[in-house]
Amino acid sequence: MTRRLLLVHAHPDDETITTGGTIARYLAEGAEVTVVTCTLGEEGEVMDPPYAQLVADQADQLGGYRIGEITAALAALSAPGGPVLRPRFLGGAGRWRDSGMAGTPAAEHPRAFATAAAGSAPVAALAEIIRAVRPQVVVTYDEVGGYGHPDHIAAHTVTTAAVAAAAQPGGSGEPWEVAKLYWTVVARRQIDDGVAALAGADLPQDWRIPDSASLPAHDDAAVTTRIDVSGVAERKIAALRAHATQLTVSDDGTALALTNLIAQPILTEEAFILVHGTAAPGADGVERDLFAGLP
Repeated sequence: MTRRLLLVHAHPDDETITTGGTIARYLAEGAEVTVVTCTLGEEGEVMDPPYAQLVADQADQLGGYRIGEITAALAALSAPGGPVLRPRFLGGAGRWRDSGMAGTPAAEHPRAFATAAAGSAPVAALAEIIRAVRPQVVVTYDEVGGYGHPDHIAAHTVTTAAVAAAAQPGGSGEPWEVAKLYWTVVARRQIDDGVAALAGADLPQDWRIPDSASLPAHDDAAVTTRIDVSGVAERKIAALRAHATQLTVSDDGTALALTNLIAQPILTEEAFILVHGTAAPGADGVERDLFAGLP
């Protein structure tokens, strides 16, 4: 069986922060991986002063610039000597726009993805991709989008509906039933241990170590699947560094910080919750492979 994995993310950099190790690991193992990004991240803040004028309320060129960043990041995640993973944008690059946070002017933009997600067009566009790619496994966010960003919630809504729609007759292509749908999450113990380890890390002086309880996470008991990505950690770190407008990686590669300069541990195990399909846990009660149990 050719293993095919499709991941749906909201903005460039989300794919690497949450699932970069998983992408790199499955590419290294020869799986076909597709990363669909729903917006260009036009409303993002900017890390470095040289890029400050790209933002939405100035030149409004950040989205186009971030196409280059995600292209470099996916190339960094690709296995040496193998095919180079290229970005794919829902509806084509620029079809839907970063909605910003709830209550901001960006949320009222006519192309805002969070608003569009209430209609049928994004679902139809993603269902078409699912039918074309025919993935056994699909990954997206949980029902609150991980931390509540409207575009993450919209990606969850659209992906859930598109997985169901792709299995039904109608539209272009033959129907395709996804065997397993996962949410990308962080387990509470992961984040607690990761934050505790930051106390001994070589971090920039202006970074702040957070209270781990302030970071969103799921109960460990809810996590069905854990993927060891330690073997591809260097690729994940390189991909994170490709998103230079959005984040910085510590010199020792143990942590990252967004524009708020709050340190976050770079995890070498990525966690998931299976929400559709049949789990195939190992002896410890946890899956160690997203394709576990598939023929």
